[in-house]
Amino acid sequence: TFDPQVVRKHQTRWDGLDQQIIALYARGLTVRDIQAQLEEMYGVEVSAGLISEVTDEVLDEVKTWQNRPLENMYPVMFLDALMVKMRHEGRVENRAVYVAIGVDEEGRKDVLGLWSSANEGAKFWLGVMTELRNRGLRDVYIVCTDGLKGFPDAISSVFPKAQVQTCIVHMIRASLNYVGWKERKALAADLKPVYRAATAASAELALTAFRGRWPKHQVVADVWERNWERVIPFFQFPEEIRKVIYTTNAVESLHASLRKVTKNRGSFPSEEAAFKLLYLALRNASIKWSTLQFWKEAMRQFEMIYPGRREAGRAA
Repeated sequence: TFDPQVVRKHQTRWDGLDQQIIALYARGLTVRDIQAQLEEMYGVEVSAGLISEVTDEVLDEVKTWQNRPLENMYPVMFLDALMVKMRHEGRVENRAVYVAIGVDEEGRKDVLGLWSSANEGAKFWLGVMTELRNRGLRDVYIVCTDGLKGFPDAISSVFPKAQVQTCIVHMIRASLNYVGWKERKALAADLKPVYRAATAASAELALTAFRGRWPKHQVVADVWERNWERVIPFFQFPEEIRKVIYTTNAVESLHASLRKVTKNRGSFPSEEAAFKLLYLALRNASIKWSTLQFWKEAMRQFEMIYPGRREAGRAA
């Protein structure tokens, strides 16, 4: 008839242990690191099997999250990728994990999903866009990408009114990959007149001037010219909207958090294991998110540029 209170009948681990394991795992600690941390903090030995069992309980939550209904309108969507090593079909591959971040009508960021692919293309992106639509998304004003192959055609086929815009920060980053450390600061300063120009025509003149100033780095100007058709939509928008789609802090800060938790892993045994950790890291990162800066001004401009479209999206 005795009912113990400290360690209850049939209890195999104390209250709070699962949360501690998941919290440590979400910060990128390996199983061995978690074992050492728990032993140091609480003086208990925890098996690798128990840690796997506890973290695997998150998998159902991941599936529910990945398939949850979405808002019918996200005025701006950012799409970016990070490389993660994982085992696929018996061998370890460096696979791209794509993260879609939607900004809702109130300016709040929301990660819409995670997808993995070895070779992205039109067919892959068509599947992603169709999935988003099936989950309730009906319209997007602007989709910012890093120039992913096949994406513009896929987005247009599912969301024909959406404007695809190459991310300016990705363009700058791609440009600096061709330049030595000593010249990066000066070259980046000379690129500013290109992407901060008032119009597409003045941006083109600034790019020509850039070519003249950097004859040994013509490849940088070539990068901009190859992507020019996806860069120039940026110039049709007023300053309020440019500030939102230019700054990729929404993506960059998130990816910094994700890379931080994956860098300690040599590779993941499966895509499922990778997504489990990435989901937990996303959940932690999103707690600190706030409304995007300049959003109210951007929405006022969207209303003037796309009159009636917001209501039409809700009714679709």
